[in-house]
Amino acid sequence: MAHVLFVCLHNAGRSQMSQALFERAAHGGHEARSAGTRPATRIHPQVVEAMREVGFDLEGRTPQALTDELAAWAEVVVTMGCGDECPYIPGKRYLDWDLPDPSGKPIEEVRRTRDEIARRVTELAAELSPRVRR
Repeated sequence: MAHVLFVCLHNAGRSQMSQALFERAAHGGHEARSAGTRPATRIHPQVVEAMREVGFDLEGRTPQALTDELAAWAEVVVTMGCGDECPYIPGKRYLDWDLPDPSGKPIEEVRRTRDEIARRVTELAAELSPRVRR
């Protein structure tokens, strides 16, 4: 079981969507968490709306700060727009996903970002769960 940490600036959009969509794609085979380098007070409303459309209720989630403990927990760290504020811990696998920040964007743009995240997390979950060849 791999531990995947999704990190963005505010933990109010991209990283929250990534965590939820990865958990679905991984079917319980891997764990995911998310955090922000400067967490917001709430998840962006348009992100809540876009995720509700695909069966997720993020309304009750609260953005959380990236801590040393979270970074140490992860085997794979996926960063999204936090630049130099994202941690670097030797021995971790890092992926940097260039995705637009959904803050203040129209719902159509948030949906496109959500769908791109869904594609990427599905690929990541499949990569982390190679099929056994017989």
